[in-house]
Amino acid sequence: MSNPIYVSELVSEDFEIVRHVLVESYQQYESYFSPQAWEDYSKRIFSSIDNPNVDKILVAKLDHEILGSLQLFRSGEKAYEIPELQIQAPTIRLLGVHPRARGRGVGKALLNAAIHDAKSLGKSSVYLHTTDFMDHAIRIYEKHGFNRDESKDFSRGSIVSKCYRLDL
Repeated sequence: MSNPIYVSELVSEDFEIVRHVLVESYQQYESYFSPQAWEDYSKRIFSSIDNPNVDKILVAKLDHEILGSLQLFRSGEKAYEIPELQIQAPTIRLLGVHPRARGRGVGKALLNAAIHDAKSLGKSSVYLHTTDFMDHAIRIYEKHGFNRDESKDFSRGSIVSKCYRLDL
């Protein structure tokens, strides 16, 4: 029997590993960006764990190997610095699963942990944003019960960030 995936909070000695896992997790989307835009995006992903607005970063491990992570923010304003979104609920960003770990329940385990965290705080919903080219992620979110909330969509440049909400 295989060992289960377990989720815990990021500890400082794992920062560098998580940085690389995140960038490698998003590498598949490079073709959707110009070379300069991809370089800028990957740098933002790499440095995202240093964001002072992050409430917590969850990591998924199997046998002490980090397979993925997600960032959890107290609100949409903290997550995106866009107060006009008026999301006063936990917001998930940068859910990433390393390519070699896909299909093993890593994303599901991370989502479950984030949802559990929101419920334990007495929250009534959880939000996240994604884009059309992240179609596999969208299917996972929808299977988890997330529904579109078009009223909270936003754009940066030519990329539309589509909002999904899970009511708890």
